[in-house]
Amino acid sequence: MARNLPPLNALKAFEAAGRHLSFTKAADELHVTPAAISHQVKALEDLLGVPLFRRLARRLLLTDAGQRLLPGIGSGFDRLAGAVDDLRGLEENGVLTVSVMHSLAARWLVPRLDRFNRIHPEINLLVSSTVRLVDFARDNIDVAIRYGLGTWPGLRADLLHAEELFPVCSPALVDGSHPLRTADDLRHFTLLHDQFWSTISFDDYPDWSAWLTAAGVRDIDVGRGLNLTPSELVIQAAIEGQGVALGRSFLVESAHADGRLVRPFELSIPVDYAYYVVCPEAAADRPKVAAFREWAIAEAAEQERPMPATSPDRDSDLPMPLRSRRKWRDRARSR
Repeated sequence: MARNLPPLNALKAFEAAGRHLSFTKAADELHVTPAAISHQVKALEDLLGVPLFRRLARRLLLTDAGQRLLPGIGSGFDRLAGAVDDLRGLEENGVLTVSVMHSLAARWLVPRLDRFNRIHPEINLLVSSTVRLVDFARDNIDVAIRYGLGTWPGLRADLLHAEELFPVCSPALVDGSHPLRTADDLRHFTLLHDQFWSTISFDDYPDWSAWLTAAGVRDIDVGRGLNLTPSELVIQAAIEGQGVALGRSFLVESAHADGRLVRPFELSIPVDYAYYVVCPEAAADRPKVAAFREWAIAEAAEQERPMPATSPDRDSDLPMPLRSRRKWRDRARSR
């Protein structure tokens, strides 16, 4: 049933003037002029057919009709304000659903979630891992981390991290029976291939052939090796020493930092694609979404540091983790 209500601005002017018993103070509260308050109140009185105030020389008093109306209007505005506050609380707290690719969830996002929880204990994250492009409305997703060119119509896309490709492997492979010193030495190693890109529409994504061409090596059979998907399996196979992977810088950084992977060569090739924090334009400034976006971008910025290749000098022809282990073993034997 339709509600037969007076104009909202007139009710707001009356309620504020009735609380303060002053058009001037009501005007200050509502950021209008006293004349505007007086005009709105007069229009309400004309609509209701009764006077609501007694206008004295230096005072403003409520009439009997005004005293009867004021409590109901005031409690109505209180309930409206409470409903809005409840909605804001739901937006600022509650569950935030984040869609992210399997590889990024495993290698980057999940290991950092404790830091997000410490900063935003009021937000409960629900991480949904998928490789497909989600429909935000249909899938009830608040925010996503996507990999691509950053152009998705109707969506806000903030750059999270650019990417480059370079070989990575276990430290154990660098000083084996066939030391990995030059790109030509890769002919003695199993090449690990990420087959994820063949399952989606990234047909121009660089592969081993592109890196070897950039390195000036043209007679290695890039068709051989081990094919894996999803991407985290490629990284894990490299960590386990099963071959040399063409690492994606953003995903292999943590394994490189803790010594599980080393970068044997300086040469890297750029990638046009990058990681973006993505959400519908209309939801971009919601408190929960903005909190996650700002946190994720700050975390990625902390990670943006060079990943050095293995130094070519004699003792440092081994990666730093192996040099550290060798020195530790030498010290242990001298005791």
